[in-house]
Amino acid sequence: MEFAKIKETCLYVSDLEQSKAFYHSRLGLPIISEVPNRHLFLRAGSSVLLCFIAEAAKQSTEVPPHFGAGQLHLAFETSPTEYPKWKAKLQEQAILIEQEHDWGNGFLSLYFRDPDRNCLEIVMTGMWEKSGE
Repeated sequence: MEFAKIKETCLYVSDLEQSKAFYHSRLGLPIISEVPNRHLFLRAGSSVLLCFIAEAAKQSTEVPPHFGAGQLHLAFETSPTEYPKWKAKLQEQAILIEQEHDWGNGFLSLYFRDPDRNCLEIVMTGMWEKSGE
């Protein structure tokens, strides 16, 4: 028995409009749901990125309360042929690439930050696949 994937990833942000401008307008993630002063939900492929105002999520009564702080990390996956296009898009958007890492076997990833200083990464498809898949 195993999980198929992680469906949602949550980041706690300080300003939803700032996060919307970054993730939707600059990175192009489609908006699924938006509640002012509470949350912004975006689609990333078949996954969902949840951006919550921590205090609002902490006070939740609809689902269990949750919150966090600090510089969290998540990685977006793209094909090796799309990887250089994403790198160019970040550069065109004046988003600083902090580091590019060569993981060997032709796999690269790059790191950058969102407005809340969360550490974001773009990785090539196949990097963490189980052998034989």
